Amino acid sequence: MRKSWLLCVLLSTLAWGQAQPGTTPAPTPAPPSPAQAPAPSAPPKAPEPAAEVPLNAVVLTIKGVCPATPKTAAASKAGAAKTPAAPAKKPADCKTEITRAEFEKIASGLSPNVTPQLKRQLEGALPRFIAMSEAAKAKGLDKTPQYKEKLKIAQMQILTQELQRTVQEDADKIPPEKVAAYYKENPEAYEQYSLDRLFIPRYKQAEAEDKDEAKEPEKLTEEQQKAKEAAEKAKQEQGEQELNKLADSLRERAAKSEDFATLQKDAFEAAGTKVDNPTVNLPKVRRTGLPPAHAAVFDLKAGEVSAVISDNGGHYIYKVASKEVLPLDQVKDEIHNKLKSDNTKLMMDKYTNSFQAVPNEAYFGPPVAAGPPGGRPMPPHMRPQMAPA
Repeated sequence: MRKSWLLCVLLSTLAWGQAQPGTTPAPTPAPPSPAQAPAPSAPPKAPEPAAEVPLNAVVLTIKGVCPATPKTAAASKAGAAKTPAAPAKKPADCKTEITRAEFEKIASGLSPNVTPQLKRQLEGALPRFIAMSEAAKAKGLDKTPQYKEKLKIAQMQILTQELQRTVQEDADKIPPEKVAAYYKENPEAYEQYSLDRLFIPRYKQAEAEDKDEAKEPEKLTEEQQKAKEAAEKAKQEQGEQELNKLADSLRERAAKSEDFATLQKDAFEAAGTKVDNPTVNLPKVRRTGLPPAHAAVFDLKAGEVSAVISDNGGHYIYKVASKEVLPLDQVKDEIHNKLKSDNTKLMMDKYTNSFQAVPNEAYFGPPVAAGPPGGRPMPPHMRPQMAPA
C-alpha cells in the first residue's frame, strides 16, 4: 500500500498547526514496558515496542476515512470531460491502515531523530490531519488559488529548513585531526588559571546621617545648598584619592605574599563596605572569563601579582595561584562545536549573501525600524527557522 501522500498532507498542514499551538494534542505518556519496572531511584527506561513489531504490521487504523485511490491517466482525462459527480458514499467499513514502515517514514520526514514522544504526538495528530484533509478535498479546497499559493510558501519553507539541516550536517563533519590542529595552534585558549582577586571600591560609602537630623531636614538657601554640594564633592574626591593610595599600598602587601582575604577585608573597611567574608579566590578562569581590560593577568606566571587595574567601578589586583593547560580530551567537544559553528556561519553566509532584495517603496512604503510598537509580526509558520542540529 502506497502512503507517500500522507507525508505531503501532514507537512502542508504543519504551518497551520504551528500558528495554533493550542490545537496540538498534548503528548500521551508512552505505555509501560512489559519488562519489570526499574527501581524508583533509577531513571525510567524508554519502551521499545517498535523493535518487536514487524515492518508490515498495521500500527494505526483510522476508521471512517477511506484510503486514497491513485487515479490513472485515462481516468483523469475521462473525468475532466464530464461534469463532476456528487461524492460517493463512504462504505460502512471504510478505514485507512498505516503500517509501521509507513508510519516511521512519515515520522523520519519530520525529524531525523524519531523519539517515543514524537511517535506519540504524531499518533495523536495524524488521524485528524488525514480526516480533515480528505474532507477538505471532498469540498474542492485543494483546487482553490489560496491553497495553491499557501502550498508554494510551505514548500519554500520546507526546502529552506532542509537546506539549513544539510548545512549543519556538513558543518559537523570535522575530522579529529582538524580538532587536534586547532588545539595545537591555539594553546592559550585552553589555559586555565586559579586566581586570587582583590577589589578596592573607587569611592567610599557615604555614612548614614544622624537620626535627629534626618527627621528635620534643614532648609538651605541657594548659596548654602551650593556650599553643601561643593563640600560633598570635595569629600568624595578626597575619599577617592585615599582609596587610590590604598590600592597601591595593598598591591605592595600582596606582592609580599600577604593573605588576600585579609587584604580584602582591609579594603572594604577603608571604603565603608559591610561584607563579612569577601570571596577572593577564582578557582577556574579561562581567558574569556575576565573583561578585556584585565587580560594582562593571563601573561603572569604562577605566584606573580598584577599591577593595579582601574576602571569606573574601582581597582583590581590579581595574583596567579596556579596555571595549567587543559588536555585535548577535556576540550575536544568544545573545539568541535566551535569549528562547527564557524563552518555553519561560513556556509550559510554563502547563501544569505547570494541575493539582494530591492523592494518598490511606492508599494511597500519607506523602510521602518525593526519591531515598531504598532507593527504586525510575521506569522509563525513563515518565520525562518534553523533546522535542529
